[in-house]
Amino acid sequence: MLPQPDLLISSIAQQLQQQLAEKGIENPQFIGIHTGGVWVAKALLKALGADNPLGELNVSFYRDDFSRTGLHPQVRPSQLPFEIENQHLVLIDDVLMSGRTIRAALNELFDYGRPASVTLVCLLDLNARELPIRPDIVGETLSLAQNQRVKLTGPEPLAIELKTLGSTE
Repeated sequence: MLPQPDLLISSIAQQLQQQLAEKGIENPQFIGIHTGGVWVAKALLKALGADNPLGELNVSFYRDDFSRTGLHPQVRPSQLPFEIENQHLVLIDDVLMSGRTIRAALNELFDYGRPASVTLVCLLDLNARELPIRPDIVGETLSLAQNQRVKLTGPEPLAIELKTLGSTE
């Protein structure tokens, strides 16, 4: 049975508040990775009762598999309505799998400046990394069969779907 996104968001909000308090971080900047990470970030900000501006990061040009996968026709530029330099950032993605999206996101962020810290939040961790990247806060870790993937749909309501590779459903 797949987890309910709204329950995961509530858990993430509590974990994040605790971690930020422990680190003495009072005014972090929130950045969602396009598309699912932005949806999760908006839901998280709502759960936190925060009205912070939300940065949107589109890492398409920073992916190391760009030449293999090509560019999606709906690529839009990143939008960061705040400075990155010396800021505490909360970077949010929907599903952590290989770690390549997060690596690309960090590369792009550092092109904008050097943050004071980056806290990585992921709704789901598939525990199938190819790079040594781990979330600081995760809603749930799933173990899937090699031919399975999850997809977040939304933005309203957020839902998690299980997909089987090679399936025509």
